[in-house]
Amino acid sequence: MGVFGSGLQRLCAVVAAATAGLAARQVRRALKQTPTVELRLDWLRSDGERARFLRWLKKNAPRSAVFLATCRRKEGGGKFNGDVAGELFWLMQAREAGCGWCDVEIETLRQLPNRSVRGYAVPPKVLLSVHDFDRTPAFPRRVAMPDPGEADAVKIAAAAHTIGDSLRLLRLARHSKNFVAVPMGEAGLPARVLALREGSALAYAPVAEATAPGQIALEEMKHLYRAHQLTGRTRVYGVIGDPIGHSLSPLLHNTGFVARRIDAVFLPFLVRKLGDFLEAVPELGIRGFSVTLPHKQSIRKHLEGCDSLAEAIGAVNTVVVRRDGSLHGSNTDYVGVLRALEKKIKLAGSRVLVFGAGGAARAAAFALHRAGATVVICARREAAAQALARAAGGEAVPRRALRTEYFDAIVNATPVGMQVGMQVGMHPRAGVSPLAANELNCRVVMDLIYRPQQTQLLKIAARKGIVTVSGVEMFLAQGFAQWEVFTGQRAPEAVMRRAILRALAAKESRS
Repeated sequence: MGVFGSGLQRLCAVVAAATAGLAARQVRRALKQTPTVELRLDWLRSDGERARFLRWLKKNAPRSAVFLATCRRKEGGGKFNGDVAGELFWLMQAREAGCGWCDVEIETLRQLPNRSVRGYAVPPKVLLSVHDFDRTPAFPRRVAMPDPGEADAVKIAAAAHTIGDSLRLLRLARHSKNFVAVPMGEAGLPARVLALREGSALAYAPVAEATAPGQIALEEMKHLYRAHQLTGRTRVYGVIGDPIGHSLSPLLHNTGFVARRIDAVFLPFLVRKLGDFLEAVPELGIRGFSVTLPHKQSIRKHLEGCDSLAEAIGAVNTVVVRRDGSLHGSNTDYVGVLRALEKKIKLAGSRVLVFGAGGAARAAAFALHRAGATVVICARREAAAQALARAAGGEAVPRRALRTEYFDAIVNATPVGMQVGMQVGMHPRAGVSPLAANELNCRVVMDLIYRPQQTQLLKIAARKGIVTVSGVEMFLAQGFAQWEVFTGQRAPEAVMRRAILRALAAKESRS
């Protein structure tokens, strides 16, 4: 057992609020999830709020809880405007309020006589913290613990720009005793989830507002990712892409794992360079992964094998890591297109327009062709449309033809209309439609975009009395198929669907 205990005790809730009242409410929420709580006293907006909060804590804190007080100065990356003497004063007040641990940054120790806080009446257990907000330094194999008289544990928090950066911190956790590994930034997010499994003494998760880049909310850390329950036997899966923060795949797959009681976790990997991720696959024990933009085509050269449909489409969205470490690819996007459209029309013999010529359009075109539909391609670049039409056994039409031609269904496979911030390199707006009302001459319109659920394109179609299909239907169908590829079990579709629809509704209500 480590210095903070085991299991759930090592999941540390972070309380950070501007007022004593808000901080008190966060403490109550935190203690419903975990007995270990970090108190960011530096986030309280004044000395008066700090004093009020600590008075409340002294009166209300349960003895069974473990409180770790932090009053990080701006010099150490915190919000406290005071000097070292002020920091130590509030840590001493925290001890009076019942805090058994304090976090003291190395910048503070360097300004103290003998570089130690032991001569002050701060909380008896000391976590010595080092922060590097710019990079992940080169590390030795293990961290040499300071003299027991100086600190009881060491924390290193470093900005992880790559997955390789975060792995260096995890290696330290594996080989060091009483060590806390905190990879910061979106690229370090998976390592935050896996940190406890790898030997970190704590994993931090905010109750409310994040206090460091890449943090995962406490509710998600405990219930979605189950970070405190992961072991060396836990199967690791993920989704790779850039950007990746918007992905709902972790929610979809983890919900399925929980429902079926499968010891597995699904993580979002921000991958700018495929090599960075692929080097981490063996070390993290990754068993499979989803592939999204911009890697669906470039991943193919790293595969040992690929199913025939994915080969024909020229894009892979699902990769399984076999026992010998080799990678095998497939594509479930086509399943999503077919299942979503087949609920509305009979595809065999129908005439379907695919608008776009990228990776998503290729999956849709090949799926529709195999289902017996006549496929028509239209894209901004006519040469690309003609190339896809030839490959998928369809025909290409120019944009001007859409005002007079009729289709059984139209599928938008472009990113136009996607929620702001959801794509790199472009700035699509949720209120923009890729097609005008006079170009929608059909019975059914399907948009592969699922954020927002009701895109401007679908709204225009609905006003014309056209049946609409949201991209969330494709996302769910391809995700169910993918989950079954990974697990070999039937997906618990109803519970996975509810989780996604609730999440989308919640996000749209806040926007």
